[in-house]
Amino acid sequence: MTINNNAFARPLSQRERVAEGRVRALTISVFLIPFLLCLFASPPAYAHEGPPYPIIVDKTTDLCVLSVWGDPDVGTGTFFIMLDPLPGRVVPADIKVSLTVQPVSKRLPEATHSAAIDSSVKRVQFKAEIPFDAEERWHLRVHLQSPPEAADAAAEIDVTPPGFGRWDLLVYLFPFLLIGLLWLRAFTRRNQHPGGV
Repeated sequence: MTINNNAFARPLSQRERVAEGRVRALTISVFLIPFLLCLFASPPAYAHEGPPYPIIVDKTTDLCVLSVWGDPDVGTGTFFIMLDPLPGRVVPADIKVSLTVQPVSKRLPEATHSAAIDSSVKRVQFKAEIPFDAEERWHLRVHLQSPPEAADAAAEIDVTPPGFGRWDLLVYLFPFLLIGLLWLRAFTRRNQHPGGV
């Protein structure tokens, strides 16, 4: 036997309907106003979907042990070059680091970019920002120079789009908005059926 809970509910008075409408409007505004502020008042996000990932890891060269981590995005790609000393040696103080990039398709000539020392960390680390014009596979060559010695390491990288900009916020907030809407639906249903579900 099914019991209809609506048969036992008393009709709402005009005052109760107005109060229920205000609660609904307040609940919606609590979710909607912060969302709209985040969506339209936030500064644009530039070219960073996540942390840098390893491209070259612990490559032993004649000068040092080399690791390269990067976030190669269309626009500006950021690369971190970490240099560790070889056993029983130190990283040369006069070492220079440069990165050379070229699309695998060879539609552009090679372009070389110098890396600057990154003094924000305690280890020997360099940082380079390289412009990329298209989403495609690129050759990356890291050149280490400490006269009279030199060393190279190479890899291929996939340059990725920088993201959806302001749409990223909507994509990442979607699960939370869905839960909020489900909660709002349950809340309004509970108010329609005060005697239980």
